[in-house]
Amino acid sequence: MTRARRLLVGCLDLKPHRTKSQRRLTTGRLFVYRLAALLTRAILETLWRTCRLHFVGLDRLTTLVREQGAVVPVFWHQHLLLCARFVVDPRAGLKAGFMISPSVDGQAPTMLAELYGAHVVRGSGSYTGIRAVRGVYQAIVKEGISPGITPDGPRGPRFKFKPGAIFTAQISRKAVVPIAYAAKPAWILRTWDKFIIPPPFAKVCIAIGEPYFPPERLDDEQMAAAQRELERRMHETYKLAASFLSPKQSSSTQSSTSI
Repeated sequence: MTRARRLLVGCLDLKPHRTKSQRRLTTGRLFVYRLAALLTRAILETLWRTCRLHFVGLDRLTTLVREQGAVVPVFWHQHLLLCARFVVDPRAGLKAGFMISPSVDGQAPTMLAELYGAHVVRGSGSYTGIRAVRGVYQAIVKEGISPGITPDGPRGPRFKFKPGAIFTAQISRKAVVPIAYAAKPAWILRTWDKFIIPPPFAKVCIAIGEPYFPPERLDDEQMAAAQRELERRMHETYKLAASFLSPKQSSSTQSSTSI
């Protein structure tokens, strides 16, 4: 497998073999997915509007967007719930987008993203991989879309930064921006990613970490080093968010916003 092919696979979270769902998007299934999207949005909005939200580093993000037009936001799959919701929030200042599987399973998430007005690129299987990469490039460069990416998704390993987001940033000449959140209290699911869900009225801090500007060219060793560096920045971003939920937090070291 060539390096370019490996990068495309990483970008789209693909397996090298070809797979194709045999299920069809029937009228009944379409109705169920639409209902699920509406229900999910209602639950998510309840959490978003009732939790006590605190933002750290928001100025850093808005400045980057003003300078570059778009960025590549990244967050661990564990933090997908509220980080994705933050990406579509007007305060983030982004034209939000997501890459979602073209299979039947991707229909409900697509409907949910579209309910928020987010740009959707359908592509996670080898049948549509090249088209999806082209769609992402056009969305970022020509339309100013900032595509949210979970670099350890969709199946893990947890906290392992795959090269896809770096490749996306390289071809678009944009910055990779780590985003994380911490919540107190929080439910942690028994899933591979230990998915986090804050209950209503929880205290939540969403942090924007140090951006990463990848070089135009990276060999295999340099790419691996970049992945490790971004893993470090992702963890540091979470620590920053968690520190603002601690009684010993210092409000003098970071720019923050509360609502």
